[in-house]
Amino acid sequence: MITRYALFEGSIHAGQTEAFRVAVLTELLPTWQAFPGASSVRVTFADSRDDGAPEIPLILATNYPDQVALDMALASPQRIASRAATQSVTARFFTGRIHHHVTIAHEYPL
Repeated sequence: MITRYALFEGSIHAGQTEAFRVAVLTELLPTWQAFPGASSVRVTFADSRDDGAPEIPLILATNYPDQVALDMALASPQRIASRAATQSVTARFFTGRIHHHVTIAHEYPL
């Protein structure tokens, strides 16, 4: 399984944390769920962090069965729509940068 992470590194505008979270779930999540080839989407909001760690208020993890599926999603019109929606939400609530990391997961049940 391939997971593509989007890390939102920066800060939420003062007093806007709850509004940001609602906007992510109502405006952005549906666009991420529409990515072709994606098998699951996980939205995680930061609760706490180590002293000195960068502020990352949102981490998005989207799983794909293989590189072909990921490439299909990245080339899709749904991604273009998602980027526009993300720009709208971040302009209202977030100051920072978004960077992506692609990983290959090995999961071991306990």
